[in-house]
Amino acid sequence: MSVAACAPTDCSPAAVKSQPPSMAARMTLIMEAFEPFNAKLLLDEITERTKLPRSTTHRILDQLVQFGWVEHTPEGYGMGWRTMKYRSHDSVNGRIRAEAAPLLHDLQMRTGMVVHLAVLDGSNIHYLDKLGGRSAVAVPSRVGGINAAHGTALGKSMLAWMDPEDLDELYKDGLPQTTRNTIKDPPMLYAELNRIRRRGGLAYESGESFDGVACVAASIRGRQGPLASISLVGKAQDPLERMAPLVLDAARQVSEALLVHAY
Repeated sequence: MSVAACAPTDCSPAAVKSQPPSMAARMTLIMEAFEPFNAKLLLDEITERTKLPRSTTHRILDQLVQFGWVEHTPEGYGMGWRTMKYRSHDSVNGRIRAEAAPLLHDLQMRTGMVVHLAVLDGSNIHYLDKLGGRSAVAVPSRVGGINAAHGTALGKSMLAWMDPEDLDELYKDGLPQTTRNTIKDPPMLYAELNRIRRRGGLAYESGESFDGVACVAASIRGRQGPLASISLVGKAQDPLERMAPLVLDAARQVSEALLVHAY
């Protein structure tokens, strides 16, 4: 049996190990190595999973990164924005990530800072994307990870637009503390959310989720309220207020793009 004749679900290392796999088969092996979805892998781990030569794996990965199918960060290789776009084509999160991707890239290139995209999931945020090159290592967040919404600028920028009754229900058991700077009780949080609304939606964070990390964020708005949030992440001494208009503009552009799709 030739590689070209193998069933789509049977392009495993065992199925092709005795033949020289085609480019399509090699790419399939590499893409399937990232299961479970969003796994972050080093080059040697991908080589081990696919049983392909290291040089071949590296060459194909470079091409996949170039076209957005795979992303490469200091943490390793992972699914790229184009993969997310097609794999999650019908999901709200997939659409948000796809529409935000070029603006996140532009924001990161213009500032040199770490950029996050996240959605609200109950009292937590869920990271959809993270860009930042070498700087990303200093920020202990990851795509697919979660964090307490009230301790992040990302989360607060979305909580600011929730109904008071929903907030009361969300935090009826109190607010967990991640660091000594995390907001401790609902009245303090509600006062902060009021300040965010008065600033037109800009939320700030200083050592509330991670020690030594500062952040500015703005929410991506849909017809029914916040859909997601974009943030710039740096250190306490970084000029985040000066960068804030860039974050607001990026969030506005993504909001407008999503409204076209009736979100």
